[in-house]
Amino acid sequence: MMFKRIDHIELLTDAPERVVEFYTATFGFRVRSRARVPQTPQGPLDLVYLELGDTTLEVMCFPEPKHRIPERPSELRQGWQCLALEVDDMDGALAELKARGIEPSWGPLKRPDYARAEIRDPDGNPIELRQWIDKKL
Repeated sequence: MMFKRIDHIELLTDAPERVVEFYTATFGFRVRSRARVPQTPQGPLDLVYLELGDTTLEVMCFPEPKHRIPERPSELRQGWQCLALEVDDMDGALAELKARGIEPSWGPLKRPDYARAEIRDPDGNPIELRQWIDKKL
């Protein structure tokens, strides 16, 4: 098979250190590496690669963008919707997040096969929390 797996997910922000702190402190991502691409059509690009298990999140920031980068719309739209993280215990995960001052934006929704809830990162990006009860889907 030519295609093996999803290599990484890109997350564009104008506050990379705040986002890195959130993902490392909240979910246990670890910083794998940092890099700078000196020239892109939008200007220099700073990168921070975060890892959780075998998942990589690439935090991207244009510190001096040549053009304004619009914020993510808050309403539903076509295309990718969110990052989804699997949890072992939905109630335990939500209790731990609440202790850190993070409330769900909705949920938990509990079904026979799974439980779901959603939170937001500091930039407002949705993060789904998913507990599989019977992983048939």
